Amino acid sequence: MSSTHVAILGAIAGFTIYLGLPLGRVRGLSVRTRGILSMLAAGILLFIFWDVLTASHDILEGSLAQAKAGDGWSTFAAQFVMAAVGFAVGAFGLAWLERTVMRLRPRAPMAGGSAGAAVIGGAVPRTADLAADARRASLTMGMLIAGAIGLHNFSEGLAIGVSARAGEIGLATTLIVGFAIHNATEGFGIVGPLNGVIPSWKWIGLAGLIGGGPTFVGTLVGYQVSSPALEICFYTLAAGAILYVVGQLWTTAQRKLSTDLILAALVVGYLIGLSSDLIITYGGG
Repeated sequence: MSSTHVAILGAIAGFTIYLGLPLGRVRGLSVRTRGILSMLAAGILLFIFWDVLTASHDILEGSLAQAKAGDGWSTFAAQFVMAAVGFAVGAFGLAWLERTVMRLRPRAPMAGGSAGAAVIGGAVPRTADLAADARRASLTMGMLIAGAIGLHNFSEGLAIGVSARAGEIGLATTLIVGFAIHNATEGFGIVGPLNGVIPSWKWIGLAGLIGGGPTFVGTLVGYQVSSPALEICFYTLAAGAILYVVGQLWTTAQRKLSTDLILAALVVGYLIGLSSDLIITYGGG
């Protein structure tokens, strides 16, 4: 399989994320329905969280076994530090990024003078500011989710590229089909938590590029080089970022849904992620 064919197939696997993203343009959904969609998305993210941590643990356990067999402890120690740092940077880095983005928008100044001027320059603009901030917060969270998913998808792309380079064409094709289906559900995971905000097509296009593009890039990288250290970095970065996002979604959902409904939506979302992943496993991925 040539590098051009690998690039094309990696793009197909990654950009099927756009199949789920247009759901964000659907209007008229109730607050309760959007809350359920948000927690379904969180359930999908929980599966990805488990998936990437399992993958990183497998690499660490293999390195530990080699160290125990006498190959030296430096490789294991380095990979362990990478895993710890990656997880922390993924979680705290995303929290810092969200706070930074939300602070960039200046507030409108308070009005002075007459009562009429106060109404014109004070209360009404402040209400508008609150609405704008709420919209901005929802769109920011959606984009952060896209970023966390993108880190995960880079690792998926690595798997496709490595398989293609090794000449395992059947496995690579199965991975592409499985990841394509999986990425379609991730598109829904990005727009599910938007809390009634209708994103522009430009926003959807950018979210898809951030979430799905790394599959394409990872495929090209995996076709050229294989590095357990690189995989650990992206696995743990993704896990940390997803942990932060799920916590935010849970906090928001508690204001809209009962605990039982939240847990039910989480379980269903997790099973959706698991089912799509089992397609890959069935094919030998």
